[in-house]
Amino acid sequence: MRTKTGTWRLPQRVRVSGGEVATGVWGEGPPVVLVHGTPAWSFLWRDVVAELAGHHTVHVWDMLGYGDSSADPGVTPSIARQARTLAELVEHWGLDEPNLVGHDIGGGVVLRAHLLEAVPVRGLALVDAAVLGPWNTPFTEHMQRHAEVYRTMPEHVFGDIIAARLRTATHRPMSEDVADGYLAPWAGAAGQGRWIDQVAGVSFEDTREVVARLDRITAPTLVLWGERDEWLAPSVGDRLAAAIPGARRETIEAAGHFLPEDAPRSTARALLRHFGPESAAGR
Repeated sequence: MRTKTGTWRLPQRVRVSGGEVATGVWGEGPPVVLVHGTPAWSFLWRDVVAELAGHHTVHVWDMLGYGDSSADPGVTPSIARQARTLAELVEHWGLDEPNLVGHDIGGGVVLRAHLLEAVPVRGLALVDAAVLGPWNTPFTEHMQRHAEVYRTMPEHVFGDIIAARLRTATHRPMSEDVADGYLAPWAGAAGQGRWIDQVAGVSFEDTREVVARLDRITAPTLVLWGERDEWLAPSVGDRLAAAIPGARRETIEAAGHFLPEDAPRSTARALLRHFGPESAAGR
């Protein structure tokens, strides 16, 4: 597995009802499925995969409209659509009770897949997760209100705006190579259009039904947050953990919203403690 910046690509392609999904599978052991959020792609997990794959079979995918995955014409890359896609992928991979990990809106995706799409799980981990509303940042809300302005502005102006925005996702400064890795799927006119499509497609309405069912979760759940998250405050993680029966709450110091980027080893170790044999033995 090559994880250097600029070389990260998922090798497989899977046809689903809403388009074509880029996927990859590494390692051996109990299955873990990693779901990124917005405006990231599976690149976010590259160093976490390397840590987890020694203990788990790690399934990674780019959500529809993100990374190397493409949505069919007319398909909105909503959280509801991504949850349906995740359910289709779990069936494609032949997984009975995987561990599901969701970052940002990926948290809403994994919970919706479990609670509304009836995907059985062994365990859940919600990482700086967009579940409790309202979870849109002011930046996203502005883009949603003025989508056509952003869609039609000069490419280089749009590129400068989102580059500056992405750099606030981490607490530790991103290198140029890492920033370029996150920006690559959004480059050019096509990337600009995809960015606006995903901004327009995400809504708290898709997680409202999830929030109403949080008290039905019985799977062991970890709520993991970056101490310096500037997009979703750690207090949101406290509220989310309190709403899920028996949820464990952990914070990783000196890490921002893109926690797996800021602290991949600490993120992986927290997941291994939660999903690993020592965690199961303690329950």
